[in-house]
This record gives sequence, C-alpha cells and structure tokens, in this order.
Amino acid sequence: MGKLIITGAGAAPGVPSLACGFGNCDAKNPKNIRRRSGTYLELSGVKLLIDTSPDLRLQLIDNKITAVDAVFYTHTHADHLHGIDDLREVNRLSGKAIDIFASKGNMAVIKSRFPYLIAEEGTEINPVYRAALKPNVFDYEQSFYFKGLKVTAVRLIGHNVESSGYIFNDGEVVIISDFREIPESAFAFIKKTPEVLVMPLTTPHGTRFHAGFEDLLSYAERLEAKRTIITHMAVECDYAEVYGRCPRGMEPGYDGMALEIKG
Repeated sequence: MGKLIITGAGAAPGVPSLACGFGNCDAKNPKNIRRRSGTYLELSGVKLLIDTSPDLRLQLIDNKITAVDAVFYTHTHADHLHGIDDLREVNRLSGKAIDIFASKGNMAVIKSRFPYLIAEEGTEINPVYRAALKPNVFDYEQSFYFKGLKVTAVRLIGHNVESSGYIFNDGEVVIISDFREIPESAFAFIKKTPEVLVMPLTTPHGTRFHAGFEDLLSYAERLEAKRTIITHMAVECDYAEVYGRCPRGMEPGYDGMALEIKG
C-alpha cells in the first residue's frame, strides 16, 4: 500500500505563465492552474519527493507533507531543482539530514549550485540556519535499496540535459521525467505491471527535447500500467482536451491529485 501525489503538474513557466497567460488552457477550469512539476511518493513505508520545484513551499503546505525520507532528482533544470532550499523546513521538523539521490553528473551540478546545503559525513546539522542534505550517487541501471525500497534509475534519451527516470519496486511505480525516448534497456527492469506510471507532456505535439502525446500513448500501451498520469504540461495542454484524447487508464494530472497505490 502507498500513495502518490502530483504536487505540481506544470512545465517550467507554470500555468498561467507570465508571457502567455493561460494560452490554450481554459482559465475557468481549476485543473489548468499548475505549479511547477513535482511528485510525492509513499511506497514500502518510505516517503519520497521527486524533485524540488520552485513552488515547493506551497506544495508541501497545501498537501500537508511534513516528513520526507529522501529526494530523488531527475535533472538540474531550475523548475525541478531550485526549490531545494525549502527542504530546510523539513529538516527543522525532523532535526536530521535528508538523503538526496542523483546521478554522478547531476549531483555535481547540485553541489556546485547549492554547496551550503550539503551535509557531508561529519557536518554539523543546524536546520535553523540552512538545509542539511546528505548526497547519494547512483549508477544507472544498477538497482539499489533505500530503507527497503528497491530503486532502479535509468538515463532517459533526448532531453537537453542529463535526465533520470525511476523504477520503484521492479516497476510497481515508474516515474519518467523530461525525455524524448525511454531506452530499450530500461524495460528489462520493469518486471511488474505498474500500479502507476507518470510521464511528462510539455506540449501535445512534442518538441525537439520533449516527447509528444503519441509517444506517451505508445509507452503507456506497452507497459499496460493500471493508471498512467500525464504531468509537466505547459500552456499548450488544456486539461479537458488532453483528457479527451486519453484511453481508459490514462489521464492528465493536476495539482494536488492523490492516488492510492494498492500493490
């Protein structure tokens, strides 16, 4: 048993955006109001965040999230990383460091941008003054365990920076970040029918660095997930229009969307 919350269903500019307003989105539909992308996951008794968007403070407050065991980073674009300092409030509540996970390349970027947050071995933790984050580096397609939760990270193809996807408990939950393709080798690690598959759709037709709706549909059909949730939607993605294109078992996400994972 577990749960998953879409804390933010928007792409980098959010919806409405400063430049485009609501764009193609119906402003009267509250599901078209989107903060930057983020996901909260409880699985195997472990509480995780996938990324820390610039809207993290309000996302945690709105969803009453006060405890986090770890943060798994997908990539280092600002809309997925730059709310990292807001983890200090979680440190204050727990009084201890939070584990963060990233590939070697992405962790190097995190450390270079936010060196004051990193709590290396022996670092004194005082969350009154700064967040305290314990770095953990993984190798792609090398499964590991965190507090009993099995994790396999895969390197996604085609984004304009290094981007990681995560397979939890052999595919019980699969979370894909910004990508053009999922590597064929990744599918060998998805040994179960996913309870939940999360994938990003920045624009319906895709871009040079992002998959389009037909790409997502193809992966959803291949994996036959019980529920496929579309997130990371920009102003080109009206909720009702995307919903209308989805087959049964596939739907667009929205801020605060909560799913029970039966397992």
